[in-house]
Amino acid sequence: MTSQPLPAAPQLPPYLTGLNDAQRRAVEAVEGPVLVLAGAGTGKTRVLTTRLAHLLAAGAARPWNILAVTFTNKAAREMRERVANIIGPSVEQVWLGTFHSLCTRILRKHAELVGLKSNFTILDTDDQVRLLKQVLEAEGIDDKRWPARALMTVIQRWKDRALLPEKIGAAEAGDLAGGKLPTIYAAYQQRLKTLNAADFGDLLMHTVQLFQAEAEVLAQYQRQFRYLLVDEYQDTNVAQYLWLRLLAQGRHNICCVGDEDQSIYGWRGAEIGNILRFETDFPGARVIRLEQNYRSTPAILAAASHLIAHNRDRLGKTLWTEAEAGDNVKVTAVWDGEDEARRVGEEIEALQRKGLSLGEIAILVRAGFQTREFEERFITLGLNYRVIGGQRFYERLEVRDALAYLRVVIQPDDDLAFERIVNTPKRGIGLTTVQTLHKLARGRGMPLLAAASAIAATDELKPAARRAISSLIEDFARWRAMSDGVSAADLAQTVLDESGYTSFWQQDKSAEAPGRLENLKELVRAIGEFESLASFLEHVALVTDTEDVSPDQQISLMTLHAAKGLEFDTIFLPGWEEGLFPHPRALDESGNAGLEEERRLAYVGLTRARRRAFVTHAANRRIHNMWQSSLPSRFIGELPKDAIEVEAESGLFGGAGVGGGGFSGWGSAYESRPPTPWMSQPRRQAPLLEGHGVAISSKRAASFEAGARVFHQKFGYGTVRAIDGDKLEIEFEHSGMKKVMDSFVDRA
Repeated sequence: MTSQPLPAAPQLPPYLTGLNDAQRRAVEAVEGPVLVLAGAGTGKTRVLTTRLAHLLAAGAARPWNILAVTFTNKAAREMRERVANIIGPSVEQVWLGTFHSLCTRILRKHAELVGLKSNFTILDTDDQVRLLKQVLEAEGIDDKRWPARALMTVIQRWKDRALLPEKIGAAEAGDLAGGKLPTIYAAYQQRLKTLNAADFGDLLMHTVQLFQAEAEVLAQYQRQFRYLLVDEYQDTNVAQYLWLRLLAQGRHNICCVGDEDQSIYGWRGAEIGNILRFETDFPGARVIRLEQNYRSTPAILAAASHLIAHNRDRLGKTLWTEAEAGDNVKVTAVWDGEDEARRVGEEIEALQRKGLSLGEIAILVRAGFQTREFEERFITLGLNYRVIGGQRFYERLEVRDALAYLRVVIQPDDDLAFERIVNTPKRGIGLTTVQTLHKLARGRGMPLLAAASAIAATDELKPAARRAISSLIEDFARWRAMSDGVSAADLAQTVLDESGYTSFWQQDKSAEAPGRLENLKELVRAIGEFESLASFLEHVALVTDTEDVSPDQQISLMTLHAAKGLEFDTIFLPGWEEGLFPHPRALDESGNAGLEEERRLAYVGLTRARRRAFVTHAANRRIHNMWQSSLPSRFIGELPKDAIEVEAESGLFGGAGVGGGGFSGWGSAYESRPPTPWMSQPRRQAPLLEGHGVAISSKRAASFEAGARVFHQKFGYGTVRAIDGDKLEIEFEHSGMKKVMDSFVDRA
């Protein structure tokens, strides 16, 4: 009897091939709540995109039945492109975007239910602060004592928690703005509605409010979205959490991907508890751990894993890799920041000689001030570098002015934009005229542009101001009439030219003017990529990430927070010292929770490295113009001995296990050493934090009397004329009378 051939094993769809077992389980676990704990470098993005494609390819959902949420526009674009490569153009029908863009899309359809019109303006940070300043002035609050920017931070944190003004209790408000901040918050919200505007916090808060108040609207979206996919779940705040939970109540098919060990944004509202509570919030949830790392060497993973294991608030993962062992993490003790920059520069030059590209090297600092010495050293060595996190294109002065003109064309009720450009360039509309417009607008409850139209027909203003106002009103009416007949780019160019803004910079003779004109040209080119001016302005309001492309031959300098999601062959981690990292502010404000977030930040830094990681710490650090003695960060003591290689200058520290493969503890004491000749000031020893020997502050021991001769590094020589506590009034020889802190001057 002839044997029958065995049936062929079912062929996997091409998009599933190449996935490891855990990744495939995460992709195919379609029904019910799923938490994918994706360790650093374990292929999180691949799992997300493949899962989305699988839902469509397997027929589980139509494109519009899927809601996929990311935190950045860059991540959303990358996901869309990857899914398109698998399933084609149908991905365009998926609701895929950032929290803010998706909430904006929902609010545009239901704006009236939250007191707005569908064409509401989205205010950026600068306009939010300007509006709050107006509210503070109306409430009689001193902006110098209670700065608008600081109060706005508090208001936005309340919005991150979906707290409306009436939900703010006395204990929550404290004595901010004399205890009146909830009232100010309410007035600010009312002013936003008058302007038909929303800020970033409103986009989520209004949508949560909409879903909670309008059961039919919520049910509509629950029926539509059969599957929810969420990226970076560990970074969600309370409002985002509530929004997701409301949508997920319909079918419970929510898949959240995240890593509690990379939750580093608590300072801006992220709640690590959201991911830690997932199994409680969604009973019966499956937890799938992605633990095979495709990025780093075993030594780097061992160092990072041993470090993060010291945290209590975590679900736990064990990262592993099939990569070759690689070099141990090198831990180097140096004398000071300049020595640190020199050592790093030498190491980079050595790597360069071995053929490594500068584009594969990054320096990740805890605080921005640390970059200066590296920049100076790289200039000296002729090494190309870039500092990530500089001013973005849409935040530049000339671009913001141009956008303000275009916002008024599209949204005549936008008072903040109108006020910004009403006399830019100067057209004879002074502060008195603007105040008159504000008075009329408030009295009649109308926008500034409407008030300007009304007052231009009277004799309230001086003739010159009246003519200027009338001309501007006519310009906006003409541009608005043009908007349906010309392209968005042509309209923008016309507005810039006819308003006089282009010629304003053409006539400017400063060195910055040519660059500003180029930026205006680039702005018009960017507008040309959109179907309408309104869609472009919405895009600008929602852009949250830098669009820089990494040059191949530039070292990247950035903060640890900015490095999340990036990877490089070689990572330098300077400044691992007590009093700097962990950052004392995090410890002071949040205690152990702050310490654990700082440790997660160290973990993120280490896991950015593919092949090499260098940790440095200095015996002396100049912070706020004061020299401090420093001890190695406690995080260095938490690194495993068999995964690190320790190097130090002779005599820098004792009893720290130098040459023995690790530190016996983070509290090792430095031996004293005289200051080097290049120090411009004598080193000042700061008081030590009891029990740890950590320099955290410095106070002036010397006292001064009227008539004393002193020297200040910025203002030079002078004579003390008056004393008020720790403040001195000094008459300087070349700078005149100044009030300075006594800790910044020395006796002459």
